[in-house]
Amino acid sequence: MLTLFNLVIGVLWALILIFGEWQDSLFGLVILANALIGIVQELRAKRTLDRLAVINEAPVKVRRDGREQEIQPHQVVLGDLIVLGPGDRLLVDGEVVASDGLEVDESLLTGEADPVPKKAGDQVLSGSFAVAGSGAFVATKVGTDAYAVRLAEEAAKFHLAHSELRAGVANFIKYITWLVVPIGALLIYSQVSNAVDFGTAITGAVAGIVTMIPEGLVLMTSIAFAVGVVRLGRRRCLVQELPAIEGLARVDVLCLDKTGTLTAGGMDLGQVLPLRDDLPIDDALAALANLDRQPNTTAQAIRVRYPAARDGWKAVESVPFSSARKWSGADFGERGVWVLGAPDVLLDGGDAYDRAAALAATGARVLALCRAARLPVPGGHDAAPEAVALVTLEQHIRPDAGETLRYFAEQGVTVKVISGDNPESVSAIATSLGIPDGERSIDARTLPDDQDKLGELLDAHSVFGRVSPQQKRAFVAALQARGHTVAMTGDGVNDVLALKDADLGIAMGAGSPATKAVAQVVLLDDKFATLPHVVGEGRRVLANIERVASLFLTKTFYAIVLSLAVGVAGVMFPFAPRHSTLVNALTIGVPVLFLALAPTLERSRPGFVPRVLRFAVPAGVLCAAAVLVSFWAAHKESSTLVENQTAATIALFLTTWWVLVLIARPLTWWRVILVGSMAVAFAVGLTLPFVRTFFALKPDDLGADLTAVGVSVVAAILISGAVKLAGTLRT
Repeated sequence: MLTLFNLVIGVLWALILIFGEWQDSLFGLVILANALIGIVQELRAKRTLDRLAVINEAPVKVRRDGREQEIQPHQVVLGDLIVLGPGDRLLVDGEVVASDGLEVDESLLTGEADPVPKKAGDQVLSGSFAVAGSGAFVATKVGTDAYAVRLAEEAAKFHLAHSELRAGVANFIKYITWLVVPIGALLIYSQVSNAVDFGTAITGAVAGIVTMIPEGLVLMTSIAFAVGVVRLGRRRCLVQELPAIEGLARVDVLCLDKTGTLTAGGMDLGQVLPLRDDLPIDDALAALANLDRQPNTTAQAIRVRYPAARDGWKAVESVPFSSARKWSGADFGERGVWVLGAPDVLLDGGDAYDRAAALAATGARVLALCRAARLPVPGGHDAAPEAVALVTLEQHIRPDAGETLRYFAEQGVTVKVISGDNPESVSAIATSLGIPDGERSIDARTLPDDQDKLGELLDAHSVFGRVSPQQKRAFVAALQARGHTVAMTGDGVNDVLALKDADLGIAMGAGSPATKAVAQVVLLDDKFATLPHVVGEGRRVLANIERVASLFLTKTFYAIVLSLAVGVAGVMFPFAPRHSTLVNALTIGVPVLFLALAPTLERSRPGFVPRVLRFAVPAGVLCAAAVLVSFWAAHKESSTLVENQTAATIALFLTTWWVLVLIARPLTWWRVILVGSMAVAFAVGLTLPFVRTFFALKPDDLGADLTAVGVSVVAAILISGAVKLAGTLRT
């Protein structure tokens, strides 16, 4: 509330109370009431965000008093032993004391994309996250001493997410402030020099200055954002960055990670198809699935059938699963080396490879269980391991996925399915959901590194399989380079980098803590069907704020023109503050409360500032011209100032009411009722004696009033033509 404009309005309010009539001070009460409404809405939004943030906050697993327990992040203290598994986010700095193939991604801190293996004695930093294996570390720095906290404090000094809407409103306010000061000074001098008494001079000057100030623009912008946050909160959607509301409206490409987004979380073990009958396939699967104390979804599905490792299957050495490798394995000593992972990564052609491809084409997720001479070495040239069985996992397509995808197609949002799974499997699911061109999947390992060529392929295709975490990030960059506004959904640690770089990162509530930490929006109940409401809310906010801005700035520009004309001509201002209060309440104040919160399907377009100015400048100039002509036409020797101001007020209402009609388009039934009721309210006010007396309206000069109506009709026609010519008129 403590803004320059509010300070100016406060001073003007005090001047009216001292030198003018109290009825002319109504603008102060209206602004105070609006501010209170804004404060209430923002408090509601804050309570909603705080409540959802608590739900979203991932607990930290620590070992205290010899047992593992989960605590809230703020309860971590120095010396705590923190247990880590894949996807866990590091919230404090520490020293590793135990590692079982633990690998940590520090890319958010260092920019290096490759995971870093950690062993006992190594340092780990807050802001990183575990991507493979498990382990534990002792907290050595917590709170403000932690690395990520210090880094965030430094980053906050230099970085603020760009918002065209926020920047546009700030620019409006800045330029208007520069105009208000000199024009206000000219107006005050003019009124004091020409008025018959000081009170009348102050009243006229205040009328012009107050009308120049778009006092409700920032307020209604804040209210629209706050209501958007509350509405999304009711759908258990947590907006972690307010500019994300704006990003929702601009999205034209939605990148979906298949697992956890199109398919429901979790999988079921389907078939185990032996390729050799002389090897202990079941024992090997049981041993591999029970290696990790914090298993991924694949291991969890296998564990349902094989809940424990068999006797004698103890790993001498193991490699945990990671999205980059797409396999896990272990050396079980005399039992041999066994590997489980993607067939097209582990196998080098052959019958097993062909059978796996055929199974994947049905939509199943297929893994190859292999026997190897030793654990594969990244970048090595070992012979391909021998496939001994194929394992299928059944994925459950979300029941709301098809309808949600159809919504995006209707709204002009292109969907790209980006998955680490086999391209054939991803294609089968995409085709079953009716995604255009879903049958033509691309293996991401064949894609070029060149950003331009990659962007061309991304524009031409919709389904991609075997996409690495680094490639997901490259996909986002390539699409953005081609002018797209990209939203990325995900739930796993392999999605973190892409979520961070996307214009809008959307994480699933059941996803890893790392994904939820970097995303701007979190779907707490994992409902894919919430996404249309997310996009729709963003479009509502942006389209309606543009309407609100057009209304307020039309008022500002007609006030600037009137003040300049009156100041230069040295005449009285054509209306008093109470007149502008009445007109502004009926053409701006009441309507924007409905228009700013109304549903809309309008897609956001760039160019918010120039588009608003192309509407507001000609509309404001023509409104001012109609008021001045009506005021001067009403001036006769026999007429009084109140009668002249009444004619000017009629012209002001009719022209600004027509601006409201243009901005409210398309005129649905409730919008017709809204604008019609404002016209009726003004007409009734002119006929009721106590209203006329209160607002100093005296429609006794019929000729002058009819002239004002005629001038307003001509001005309305010119306004329609001007804004249509400028290309801003909605139909």
